[in-house]
Amino acid sequence: MFNIQEKLMLTDKGYADLKKAIIACTITNLSLLLPFAVTIQIFAELMRPLTGEEISWTRMGIYFVTGIIAAILVFLANKNDYKKTYVASYMESEATRTRVAEHIRKLPMSFFNSKDLSELTTNIMGDCATTEHVLSHVVPQLSANAISITLICLMLGIFDWRLALTVFCTVPVAFLIIVLSRKIQKRLSEKHVEAKLKASDQVQEYLEGIKVIKSYGLDGSKFTALDNALKSMKQMAIKMEFGTGVFVTGAQIILQAGIGLTVFGGTYLLTGGEIELIPLLMFFLIVVRIYGPILTELTLLPELFYLQISTKRMRTLVSTPIMQGDAEKEIKDYNIVFEDVSFSYSGSSSPEEEVIKNVSITIPANGITALVGPSGSGKSTLSKLIARFWDVNKGTVKIGGIDIRTLDPEHLMSYMSFVFQDVVLFNDTVYNNIRIGDLNAGEEQVMAAAKAACCDEFISSMPDGYQTLLGENGSTLSGGERQRISIARALLKNAPIVLLDEATASLDPENEVLIQQAISKLIAGKTVIVIAHRLRTVAGADKIIVLDQGRTVEEGTHEELIGKKGLYEKLYTIQQESLGWSV
Repeated sequence: MFNIQEKLMLTDKGYADLKKAIIACTITNLSLLLPFAVTIQIFAELMRPLTGEEISWTRMGIYFVTGIIAAILVFLANKNDYKKTYVASYMESEATRTRVAEHIRKLPMSFFNSKDLSELTTNIMGDCATTEHVLSHVVPQLSANAISITLICLMLGIFDWRLALTVFCTVPVAFLIIVLSRKIQKRLSEKHVEAKLKASDQVQEYLEGIKVIKSYGLDGSKFTALDNALKSMKQMAIKMEFGTGVFVTGAQIILQAGIGLTVFGGTYLLTGGEIELIPLLMFFLIVVRIYGPILTELTLLPELFYLQISTKRMRTLVSTPIMQGDAEKEIKDYNIVFEDVSFSYSGSSSPEEEVIKNVSITIPANGITALVGPSGSGKSTLSKLIARFWDVNKGTVKIGGIDIRTLDPEHLMSYMSFVFQDVVLFNDTVYNNIRIGDLNAGEEQVMAAAKAACCDEFISSMPDGYQTLLGENGSTLSGGERQRISIARALLKNAPIVLLDEATASLDPENEVLIQQAISKLIAGKTVIVIAHRLRTVAGADKIIVLDQGRTVEEGTHEELIGKKGLYEKLYTIQQESLGWSV
């Protein structure tokens, strides 16, 4: 059974509004018959001299007044139509975009490994825009026209069933052509959507890599991937429009053949004395009017078919399972325990693909634990598993004795603050970027966090201070300034668990000193997990866990690990020797 609410992904309010829109469009269509009926009456009055009668100017005056009233009614019907159809569809589109964005926010990070950012952007913007267009321009009109056509068909049948049959005998054939061509249209539409996604992906890649493109002289003529994607999209758009147009035009030609059949049938009945001239001429006027909505139907049906491609993609997206859990369970102790944990980003349990292999470690509460090891050893992956960005394939991760898979991810996040090497800032004011740490924080709290993170000095020197817009991803700030704003966020959040992922990597000495000062305030009295390549920065940690190829190979303090003469001592010695290198 065709469930229009499910097919169009409508909320209950959106579905109710759609039904109101269909009723409003039907009223508009029927109201348009009023001026047409008045026109027929005026036409009939003007034709009276042909039958030897006189024109009644009294009736003509009544028709004129009736026509004015009909015009007012048409205006009011159209006004109501606009409100019920367009305004309601825009509100539903907003609700759909918000719903999709909220769903995406709750998806596991593994989902984003299999999806391009451009595709998700198309889901939220392009697919929702298609749905919005269909809700405002297609479905209400399609349904209303079907109702109006049925009513008019019944009325014409009552007037003269033989002429009504000549009018509508081509309608089933025309619609059959559109319906039978549905598979071809669907295939062309899918290819067109695929070409648009590829083009969108290439455009995004082009913009993100613009520095490399400029530095290596990869101008438009040489950047063939983007050029080919845009050409492919153009070609598929032409093929889709041509393929759809052939069937729609063919159906329209067959449909309008009904006019010829009506003229032929009417003339035959007239010459046989079975119908009079005036009623026949009025019937011809009605026929010309009735084909308008039917032609609209034939044009709108392919749009409805195209919509199904977009809604299918959106349904697939919103049906992707989100990470769930208990949002009420309180964590009282902040020690973190990995029990025989294995993990692979692909979700496979194959040992060859695992980046974490049978790890069992304990990160004590209210202390600093450092995760160190060569690149690719699994340090950052462990921190992401603690935050439940991914769920483990095997084993458990517990905080305070609670398996984090039983906790709601957002509830779990309330216990954690993050400072990453790659800071993400939004195109908003400095104040709002810091306030992300706690949206309930007041101005004094925000400024206090900024001062504690050593941000206040450079923020005060900005043109508008805390109200200065940062630009796309904080493009107006240096790396150190961006990092300090990230720390200010974490300070404002004041969570009991702090994860520092290469927070001081790639910084100049001056910035590193300032950030170390800010971090020292951030981590006071917290459970801290530090990921670092520069081992001298974690020498004072309460516990150091050494990883290699996804396994734990050593644990202990700096002095204990140096004494073991293992991997940690080797890495530390190499780094100390590198400090003396010069060019």
